[in-house]
Amino acid sequence: MKKNTRAVYVIPVWFLIAGCAMGNAGSAGPYDSLALLAKGLARDGIAGTDPGEGNFTTDEFDHIVDNPFLRAAENPLSTFSIDVDTAGYSIARHFISNGMLPPKSSVRIEELINYFDYNYPPPQDGSPFAVHTEAGACPWNGDHLLARIAVKGREFTQGERPRVNLVFLLDVSGSMGEANKLPLVKSAMGLLVDKLDGADRIALCVYAGAAGTVLPPTSCDNKDRILSALDRLSAGGSTAGGAGLQLAYKLAEENFDPAGINRIILCTDGDFNVGISNRSDLEDLIKKKAQSGVYLTVLGFGMGNYRDGTLKQLASKGNGNYGYIDTIEEAQKILGDQLTGTLVTIAQDVKIQVEFNPVTVGAHRLLGYENRILRAEEFNDDTVDAGDIGAGRTVTAFYELVPPGEEADNLPGTDPLKYSSPPDTPSPAAYADELLTVKIRYKLPKETESRLLSFPLKTASVRSARDASADFKFAAAAAAFGMLLRDSPHRGNAGFDMVLALAEPSVGQDRYGYRRGFLNLVKEAKKIKA
Repeated sequence: MKKNTRAVYVIPVWFLIAGCAMGNAGSAGPYDSLALLAKGLARDGIAGTDPGEGNFTTDEFDHIVDNPFLRAAENPLSTFSIDVDTAGYSIARHFISNGMLPPKSSVRIEELINYFDYNYPPPQDGSPFAVHTEAGACPWNGDHLLARIAVKGREFTQGERPRVNLVFLLDVSGSMGEANKLPLVKSAMGLLVDKLDGADRIALCVYAGAAGTVLPPTSCDNKDRILSALDRLSAGGSTAGGAGLQLAYKLAEENFDPAGINRIILCTDGDFNVGISNRSDLEDLIKKKAQSGVYLTVLGFGMGNYRDGTLKQLASKGNGNYGYIDTIEEAQKILGDQLTGTLVTIAQDVKIQVEFNPVTVGAHRLLGYENRILRAEEFNDDTVDAGDIGAGRTVTAFYELVPPGEEADNLPGTDPLKYSSPPDTPSPAAYADELLTVKIRYKLPKETESRLLSFPLKTASVRSARDASADFKFAAAAAAFGMLLRDSPHRGNAGFDMVLALAEPSVGQDRYGYRRGFLNLVKEAKKIKA
């Protein structure tokens, strides 16, 4: 039997009654370019109800504390690792579809934003990705601006994708017997097999009380053999997750393809209790194997004893991605529609550093990425691990900007330094036409030295609410929805109606219906709160 390692989130009654006080941001004052831009571009927010407090759950999610506003004069740099995981969105959808608001710590705003594809132009100069910026009025606070950093990965043409050497590592322990676990795993892997061809190979191993190989590396010319091996699987036993990973890496390394993609796809509910169950030891194993060229994709299934934080961190250490599959449609998205982005890495250790101009920006706040924050000096340190980008994938990050003036000055700051003088403040004329400068470091696959991109965001490029792009508005709606689900103290005037007002006109072509699904999800969350 599995040990009971489940955590219970309990919200005290006094907290439910008292709630959290939140003040509205004050006027910035008409004495700088950002303040004038913000006031001139502000739109009326549509008030909405606040989401309810967290629900009881026996699943485990790592605690998240919202990023604070930081004064640009004292904190001119903001550094973080990119994140292309999407599990946070489908986890939220799972809870909302079952009539509950998701636990607050399960809501990672960046994963709600990055769940959707955006129409960012791909690179035209041979680079692995293109970078685009946009700034406009902040929908939930008319005195602020919202700045967006957008990354678009290189796309592969038909037939250009490298061949893949995959090892499916499937949890067949007793907890996986439910319909939304192992049966869904088998269907999801079947979708993936259908997308591969004879140049690709698949091996299949499982773990429960012990680990074993079900299918040696097999060409996808033999789809019937692979699908038959999947079909024979059944759930039962305890969970030897560590032993399963060791076997999967052994299979991948014995059949390593130096010209192809070598990757393990782990499917589990994350309840590691036998074998290498220590999270630190698992991370060390996975990080070491990733350095040899075998990457790890982690797909979570089911709820009830789910270990979200463990799975996300394992994928991160394995130079891979992390998704949560709650429906066969989600399996089709990750393993069908976005297969190349899931399997093929085009840039590694991608880090973003933003330098804010204190002449035009009083304070800044990064939306989401709380568990991806890096120290400023880690940006130039090529030994520091960071996120990877898959072919064709998009990555989006938002900063909320406060103009210089009273609101920014009243934020918590540090005492004057005794042993060194603060840097000289740039003259207003020096960079008065810039809000910030974005720098991005990345490595090409198999390289160890990073490359640098850098470019400024000009004040003249700030758009009005009416002129902001549809992608900007939709991504901002996803961010606002995340703040509502997290009950963020920085949500300002955001409400469910405001989210819908932003998102509905911005749906666009929506080839796969993901954006229309978002609208339905927001409406369901509003009903649950009501």
